[in-house]
Amino acid sequence: MVHEPNNWGRFGPDDQRGTLNLLTPAVVLDALRSATTGEVLSLAMPIKGATSSPAPTTVPHLPGRPLPQHFMSVDGGDYAAGARAIGEGLYVADDALIVSHHGTTTHMDALCHMWSGDELYNGHPAARVRSYGATRCGIEQVGGVVARGVLFDVPRRLGLDHLPADFRIPAELLAEIATPRPGDAAVIRTGWPAVWGRSREEYWSGQPGLSAEAGRWLAAHDVSVVASDNAAIGGLDARGLADEGLADDLHLILLHRHGVHLIEMLWLEELGERGCTEFVFVVAPLRIEGGTGSPVTPLAIL
Repeated sequence: MVHEPNNWGRFGPDDQRGTLNLLTPAVVLDALRSATTGEVLSLAMPIKGATSSPAPTTVPHLPGRPLPQHFMSVDGGDYAAGARAIGEGLYVADDALIVSHHGTTTHMDALCHMWSGDELYNGHPAARVRSYGATRCGIEQVGGVVARGVLFDVPRRLGLDHLPADFRIPAELLAEIATPRPGDAAVIRTGWPAVWGRSREEYWSGQPGLSAEAGRWLAAHDVSVVASDNAAIGGLDARGLADEGLADDLHLILLHRHGVHLIEMLWLEELGERGCTEFVFVVAPLRIEGGTGSPVTPLAIL
């Protein structure tokens, strides 16, 4: 059992959804009022998979992670080579996509993704995470998320294109930008993905992110989701690791102790250019039974 302030037991002893429970019908209806123009922006990076080209490496990702693989089981070349059409003048292309989402694509972390000790969020036994998937707190527990999105555009606040790699966002800086309401989706822009275009080495030299105090501040404001354009919500060092100890690890603060789902590796450049700080945030993961996460395409409805 964790000992610092947490949400264990708050939503019942069997809870597996954490602060998503705050998204009641009334809160969702109120969130829908945040849209004013009806413009829809995708906040996802593209998934570029291939088996024989450098396509996946053109999208920001962490080193050492399996890149997406995209296979065609039948394509136009097969028919040109003599494959039989499925009907008179009727052709079809079929494909398969393999994605290891953590560190490679825009994705949502499930509450079973990280823990400390012998228990997942809310005291569920960590032994329930099996070789075939997690039987507690899997990504299938999420369903659909519709919330008021609040953009914390930190580099814009500081007059920068992107934050430096070693920058850790303090809670007081978030408080200067906005104060989230219970159930809000806190969306954090660091600007770091834009670095990939000029230098992979610079992108891999570290990453800016939330400080531990900022994570606790967001948890104290009862956000339903924390989403960011970086790869780990918190910052990373040159080895691609978090510098904080277990007490201050952002995944443990938010996922493990407070039941706040995380969404990482968003593309927030267009949203930042709009200067829109409030919008409708919509996202739904794949219903992967026992999944530790899922690729997602978050939407901002302005």
